[in-house]
Amino acid sequence: MKNTLNKVPCAEVNNYSRSDDFMRECKPQKKARFTAQFPYMSIRIFVTGGTFDKEYNEITGQLFFKETHLPEMISRSRVTPKVEVSTLMMIDSLDMTPGNRMLIAEQCNSVLENQIIITHGTDTMSVTAAVLAEKVHGKTIVLTGAMIPYKFGSSDGFFNLGCALAFVQSLPPGVYVAMNGRYFDWDNVRKNRQTGQFEELS
Repeated sequence: MKNTLNKVPCAEVNNYSRSDDFMRECKPQKKARFTAQFPYMSIRIFVTGGTFDKEYNEITGQLFFKETHLPEMISRSRVTPKVEVSTLMMIDSLDMTPGNRMLIAEQCNSVLENQIIITHGTDTMSVTAAVLAEKVHGKTIVLTGAMIPYKFGSSDGFFNLGCALAFVQSLPPGVYVAMNGRYFDWDNVRKNRQTGQFEELS
């Protein structure tokens, strides 16, 4: 009797014994890799300044900008995802202009990454978030900052950065603010200047 086992469709496997020839013929197709949907999985961090990166001048008592501390923070935190850090500007958010915000939006649209963190001064963080929500689509963008400079040692910046890294990998596309151990939608957040904490509008 001629062996027709290899000609039997795989769907009918339950009707036949699982011979080696049959199993070789009916090997399942490999599942598509998750990265096929998200071909560029690294995280982009854009630095814009803010208290996060301020230094303290011990002689004058003034705060100033020198260079970003993000590479050092990323190294110390031992994160495993690939992270690319780019400095766009080093300014206080109160000095940020509409042109500065357009530059941030343009950079978000131009990079390959779909997961973006922006370090930003806390005073006008929500203003920039609103601009990004209007100008950038299809990406997860998380803005974060600090109330105390990283170099002070007791800064909340390290914790906020860690939260932002987690949120940017877990939230759907949209614009968010990550402060005080939680995230906020871009259109439902404000800084409470009495408490120094971020809260929902309603």
